Amino acid sequence: MPSTDKLPAPLRRVVEHLSRLPGLGPKSALRIGLELLNMDEARARDIGASIAELRDKLCMCRRCASLAESSPCAICSDPTRDDERLCLVSGWDTLLALEEVGVYRGRYLVLGGLLDPLESTHPHQLQMGLLLTRLREGQVRELILALGSTLEAENTASYVKNLLKSEGFSNVALTRLAQGIPMGAEVKYMDQQTLKQSLLYRQDV
Repeated sequence: MPSTDKLPAPLRRVVEHLSRLPGLGPKSALRIGLELLNMDEARARDIGASIAELRDKLCMCRRCASLAESSPCAICSDPTRDDERLCLVSGWDTLLALEEVGVYRGRYLVLGGLLDPLESTHPHQLQMGLLLTRLREGQVRELILALGSTLEAENTASYVKNLLKSEGFSNVALTRLAQGIPMGAEVKYMDQQTLKQSLLYRQDV
């Protein structure tokens, strides 16, 4: 691909921004930039406006730390959900995958990642404080770990287990999704039947 230095300045800025996104290299960024340039003006401006709206119209739910248009989010505001079950997920995309299955009717909490010392991801960078706040409210009777079976997920599960013990939450049952999920897999990539079985036959931690 040509050097970005030789691109017209507006296109160069778009390509440089896009190439910083996960999974996009300079070549892919240039292809997307050219595609945006070649589409009709109304559509291109609509895409630009929708990107701006991501920051203007979305927020983080104060109850579960998921993305929402209002806080608390629709799930946290739903009075028909089970307050005694709290499902801990690493990211919002995992929450969406579990909701698609349609068998879980409890609450969620989005950690915002997994513990990974090699990548400098430590407990204070995740929503551990919010987790403690939810548990201290006294309604949660089961904490479900839907974190996957990667090394980072196991590290996080071990930390949460020790946290519950050190904070005296002996009345909270700690479970995890059944191990129909293969080692090294992420929850968000599982098919719906596997997720359904994992939710229904979750295991004690």
